[in-house]
Amino acid sequence: MGGRKSDETGATGMSARPFTIAIASGKGGTGKTTVAVNMARVFGAPIQLLDCDVEEPNDHLFLGVAAPARETFSVPVPRVDEALCDACGECGRFCEYHAIVSFGAKPLVFPELCHACGGCAKVCPQRAITETDRRIGAIETGQSERVTLVQGRLDVGVAMAPPLIRAVRSRARNGAPVILDAPPGTSCPVIAAIRGADCVALVTEPTPFGLHDLKLAVDMVRELGLPFGVVVNRVGVGDDRVHAYCGEQGIPILLEIPDDRRIAEAYSRGELVVDALPEYRALFAGLLERLKAMSESVVR
Repeated sequence: MGGRKSDETGATGMSARPFTIAIASGKGGTGKTTVAVNMARVFGAPIQLLDCDVEEPNDHLFLGVAAPARETFSVPVPRVDEALCDACGECGRFCEYHAIVSFGAKPLVFPELCHACGGCAKVCPQRAITETDRRIGAIETGQSERVTLVQGRLDVGVAMAPPLIRAVRSRARNGAPVILDAPPGTSCPVIAAIRGADCVALVTEPTPFGLHDLKLAVDMVRELGLPFGVVVNRVGVGDDRVHAYCGEQGIPILLEIPDDRRIAEAYSRGELVVDALPEYRALFAGLLERLKAMSESVVR
């Protein structure tokens, strides 16, 4: 496992920001949401749950959040004043994402490619570029007992999730700890969700597909320098290759969730495992304690 790297604000270790646990997975369908929502329920104190899977948020289905507050979220994109533009092309040469291009004529803007950096407006010698808001989604905030749920909803057809994910993360308040339910995979949305977390639980399943994508996720969190461990879900359906890999790599297995039909039945009804099957409360509470201890040992 790698050591802690500085987060985006320059702080290291346990800073003024809330203690943050990220739940991630190399592939979808491994049980990441199951782990996140059940950990939040057994926390025993106020906690913030940030659903960063903005393309398909579903934590609210299990927590029963009623009438959440909703706000639209927009990003700035360039707008060209053709009366001022002399088609110099500086904006297109600056933009690495080709969101604005000029071929000896007035620039063309492709808002869906824009990363909202504002650089094209700054390099324009004629000050012909300003910015206008483009809606990409919404953020919803609600309460379920001691759990404050914040989730993003990306609008249909919007390609870039990271700006909305960062906005969801920015809603975390100092004080109560945070659980991040990250998107599946290892691409840019996941990086935006877990970067700077105090520790990461990688959820997998004991199958060849689960092992393949777990290896990708392990490479990702090691590159980010985040302390991490593995949660093996549906133990008993596959083989022992995930366990063997973790042993070879020195990766701690933080929790094993058995392939219990009752868990699947509770999930299908939108019920939390720890409510439907109280005997599992100790397992998720123990996972929380192991993640806290892992982060504290790295900070020391």
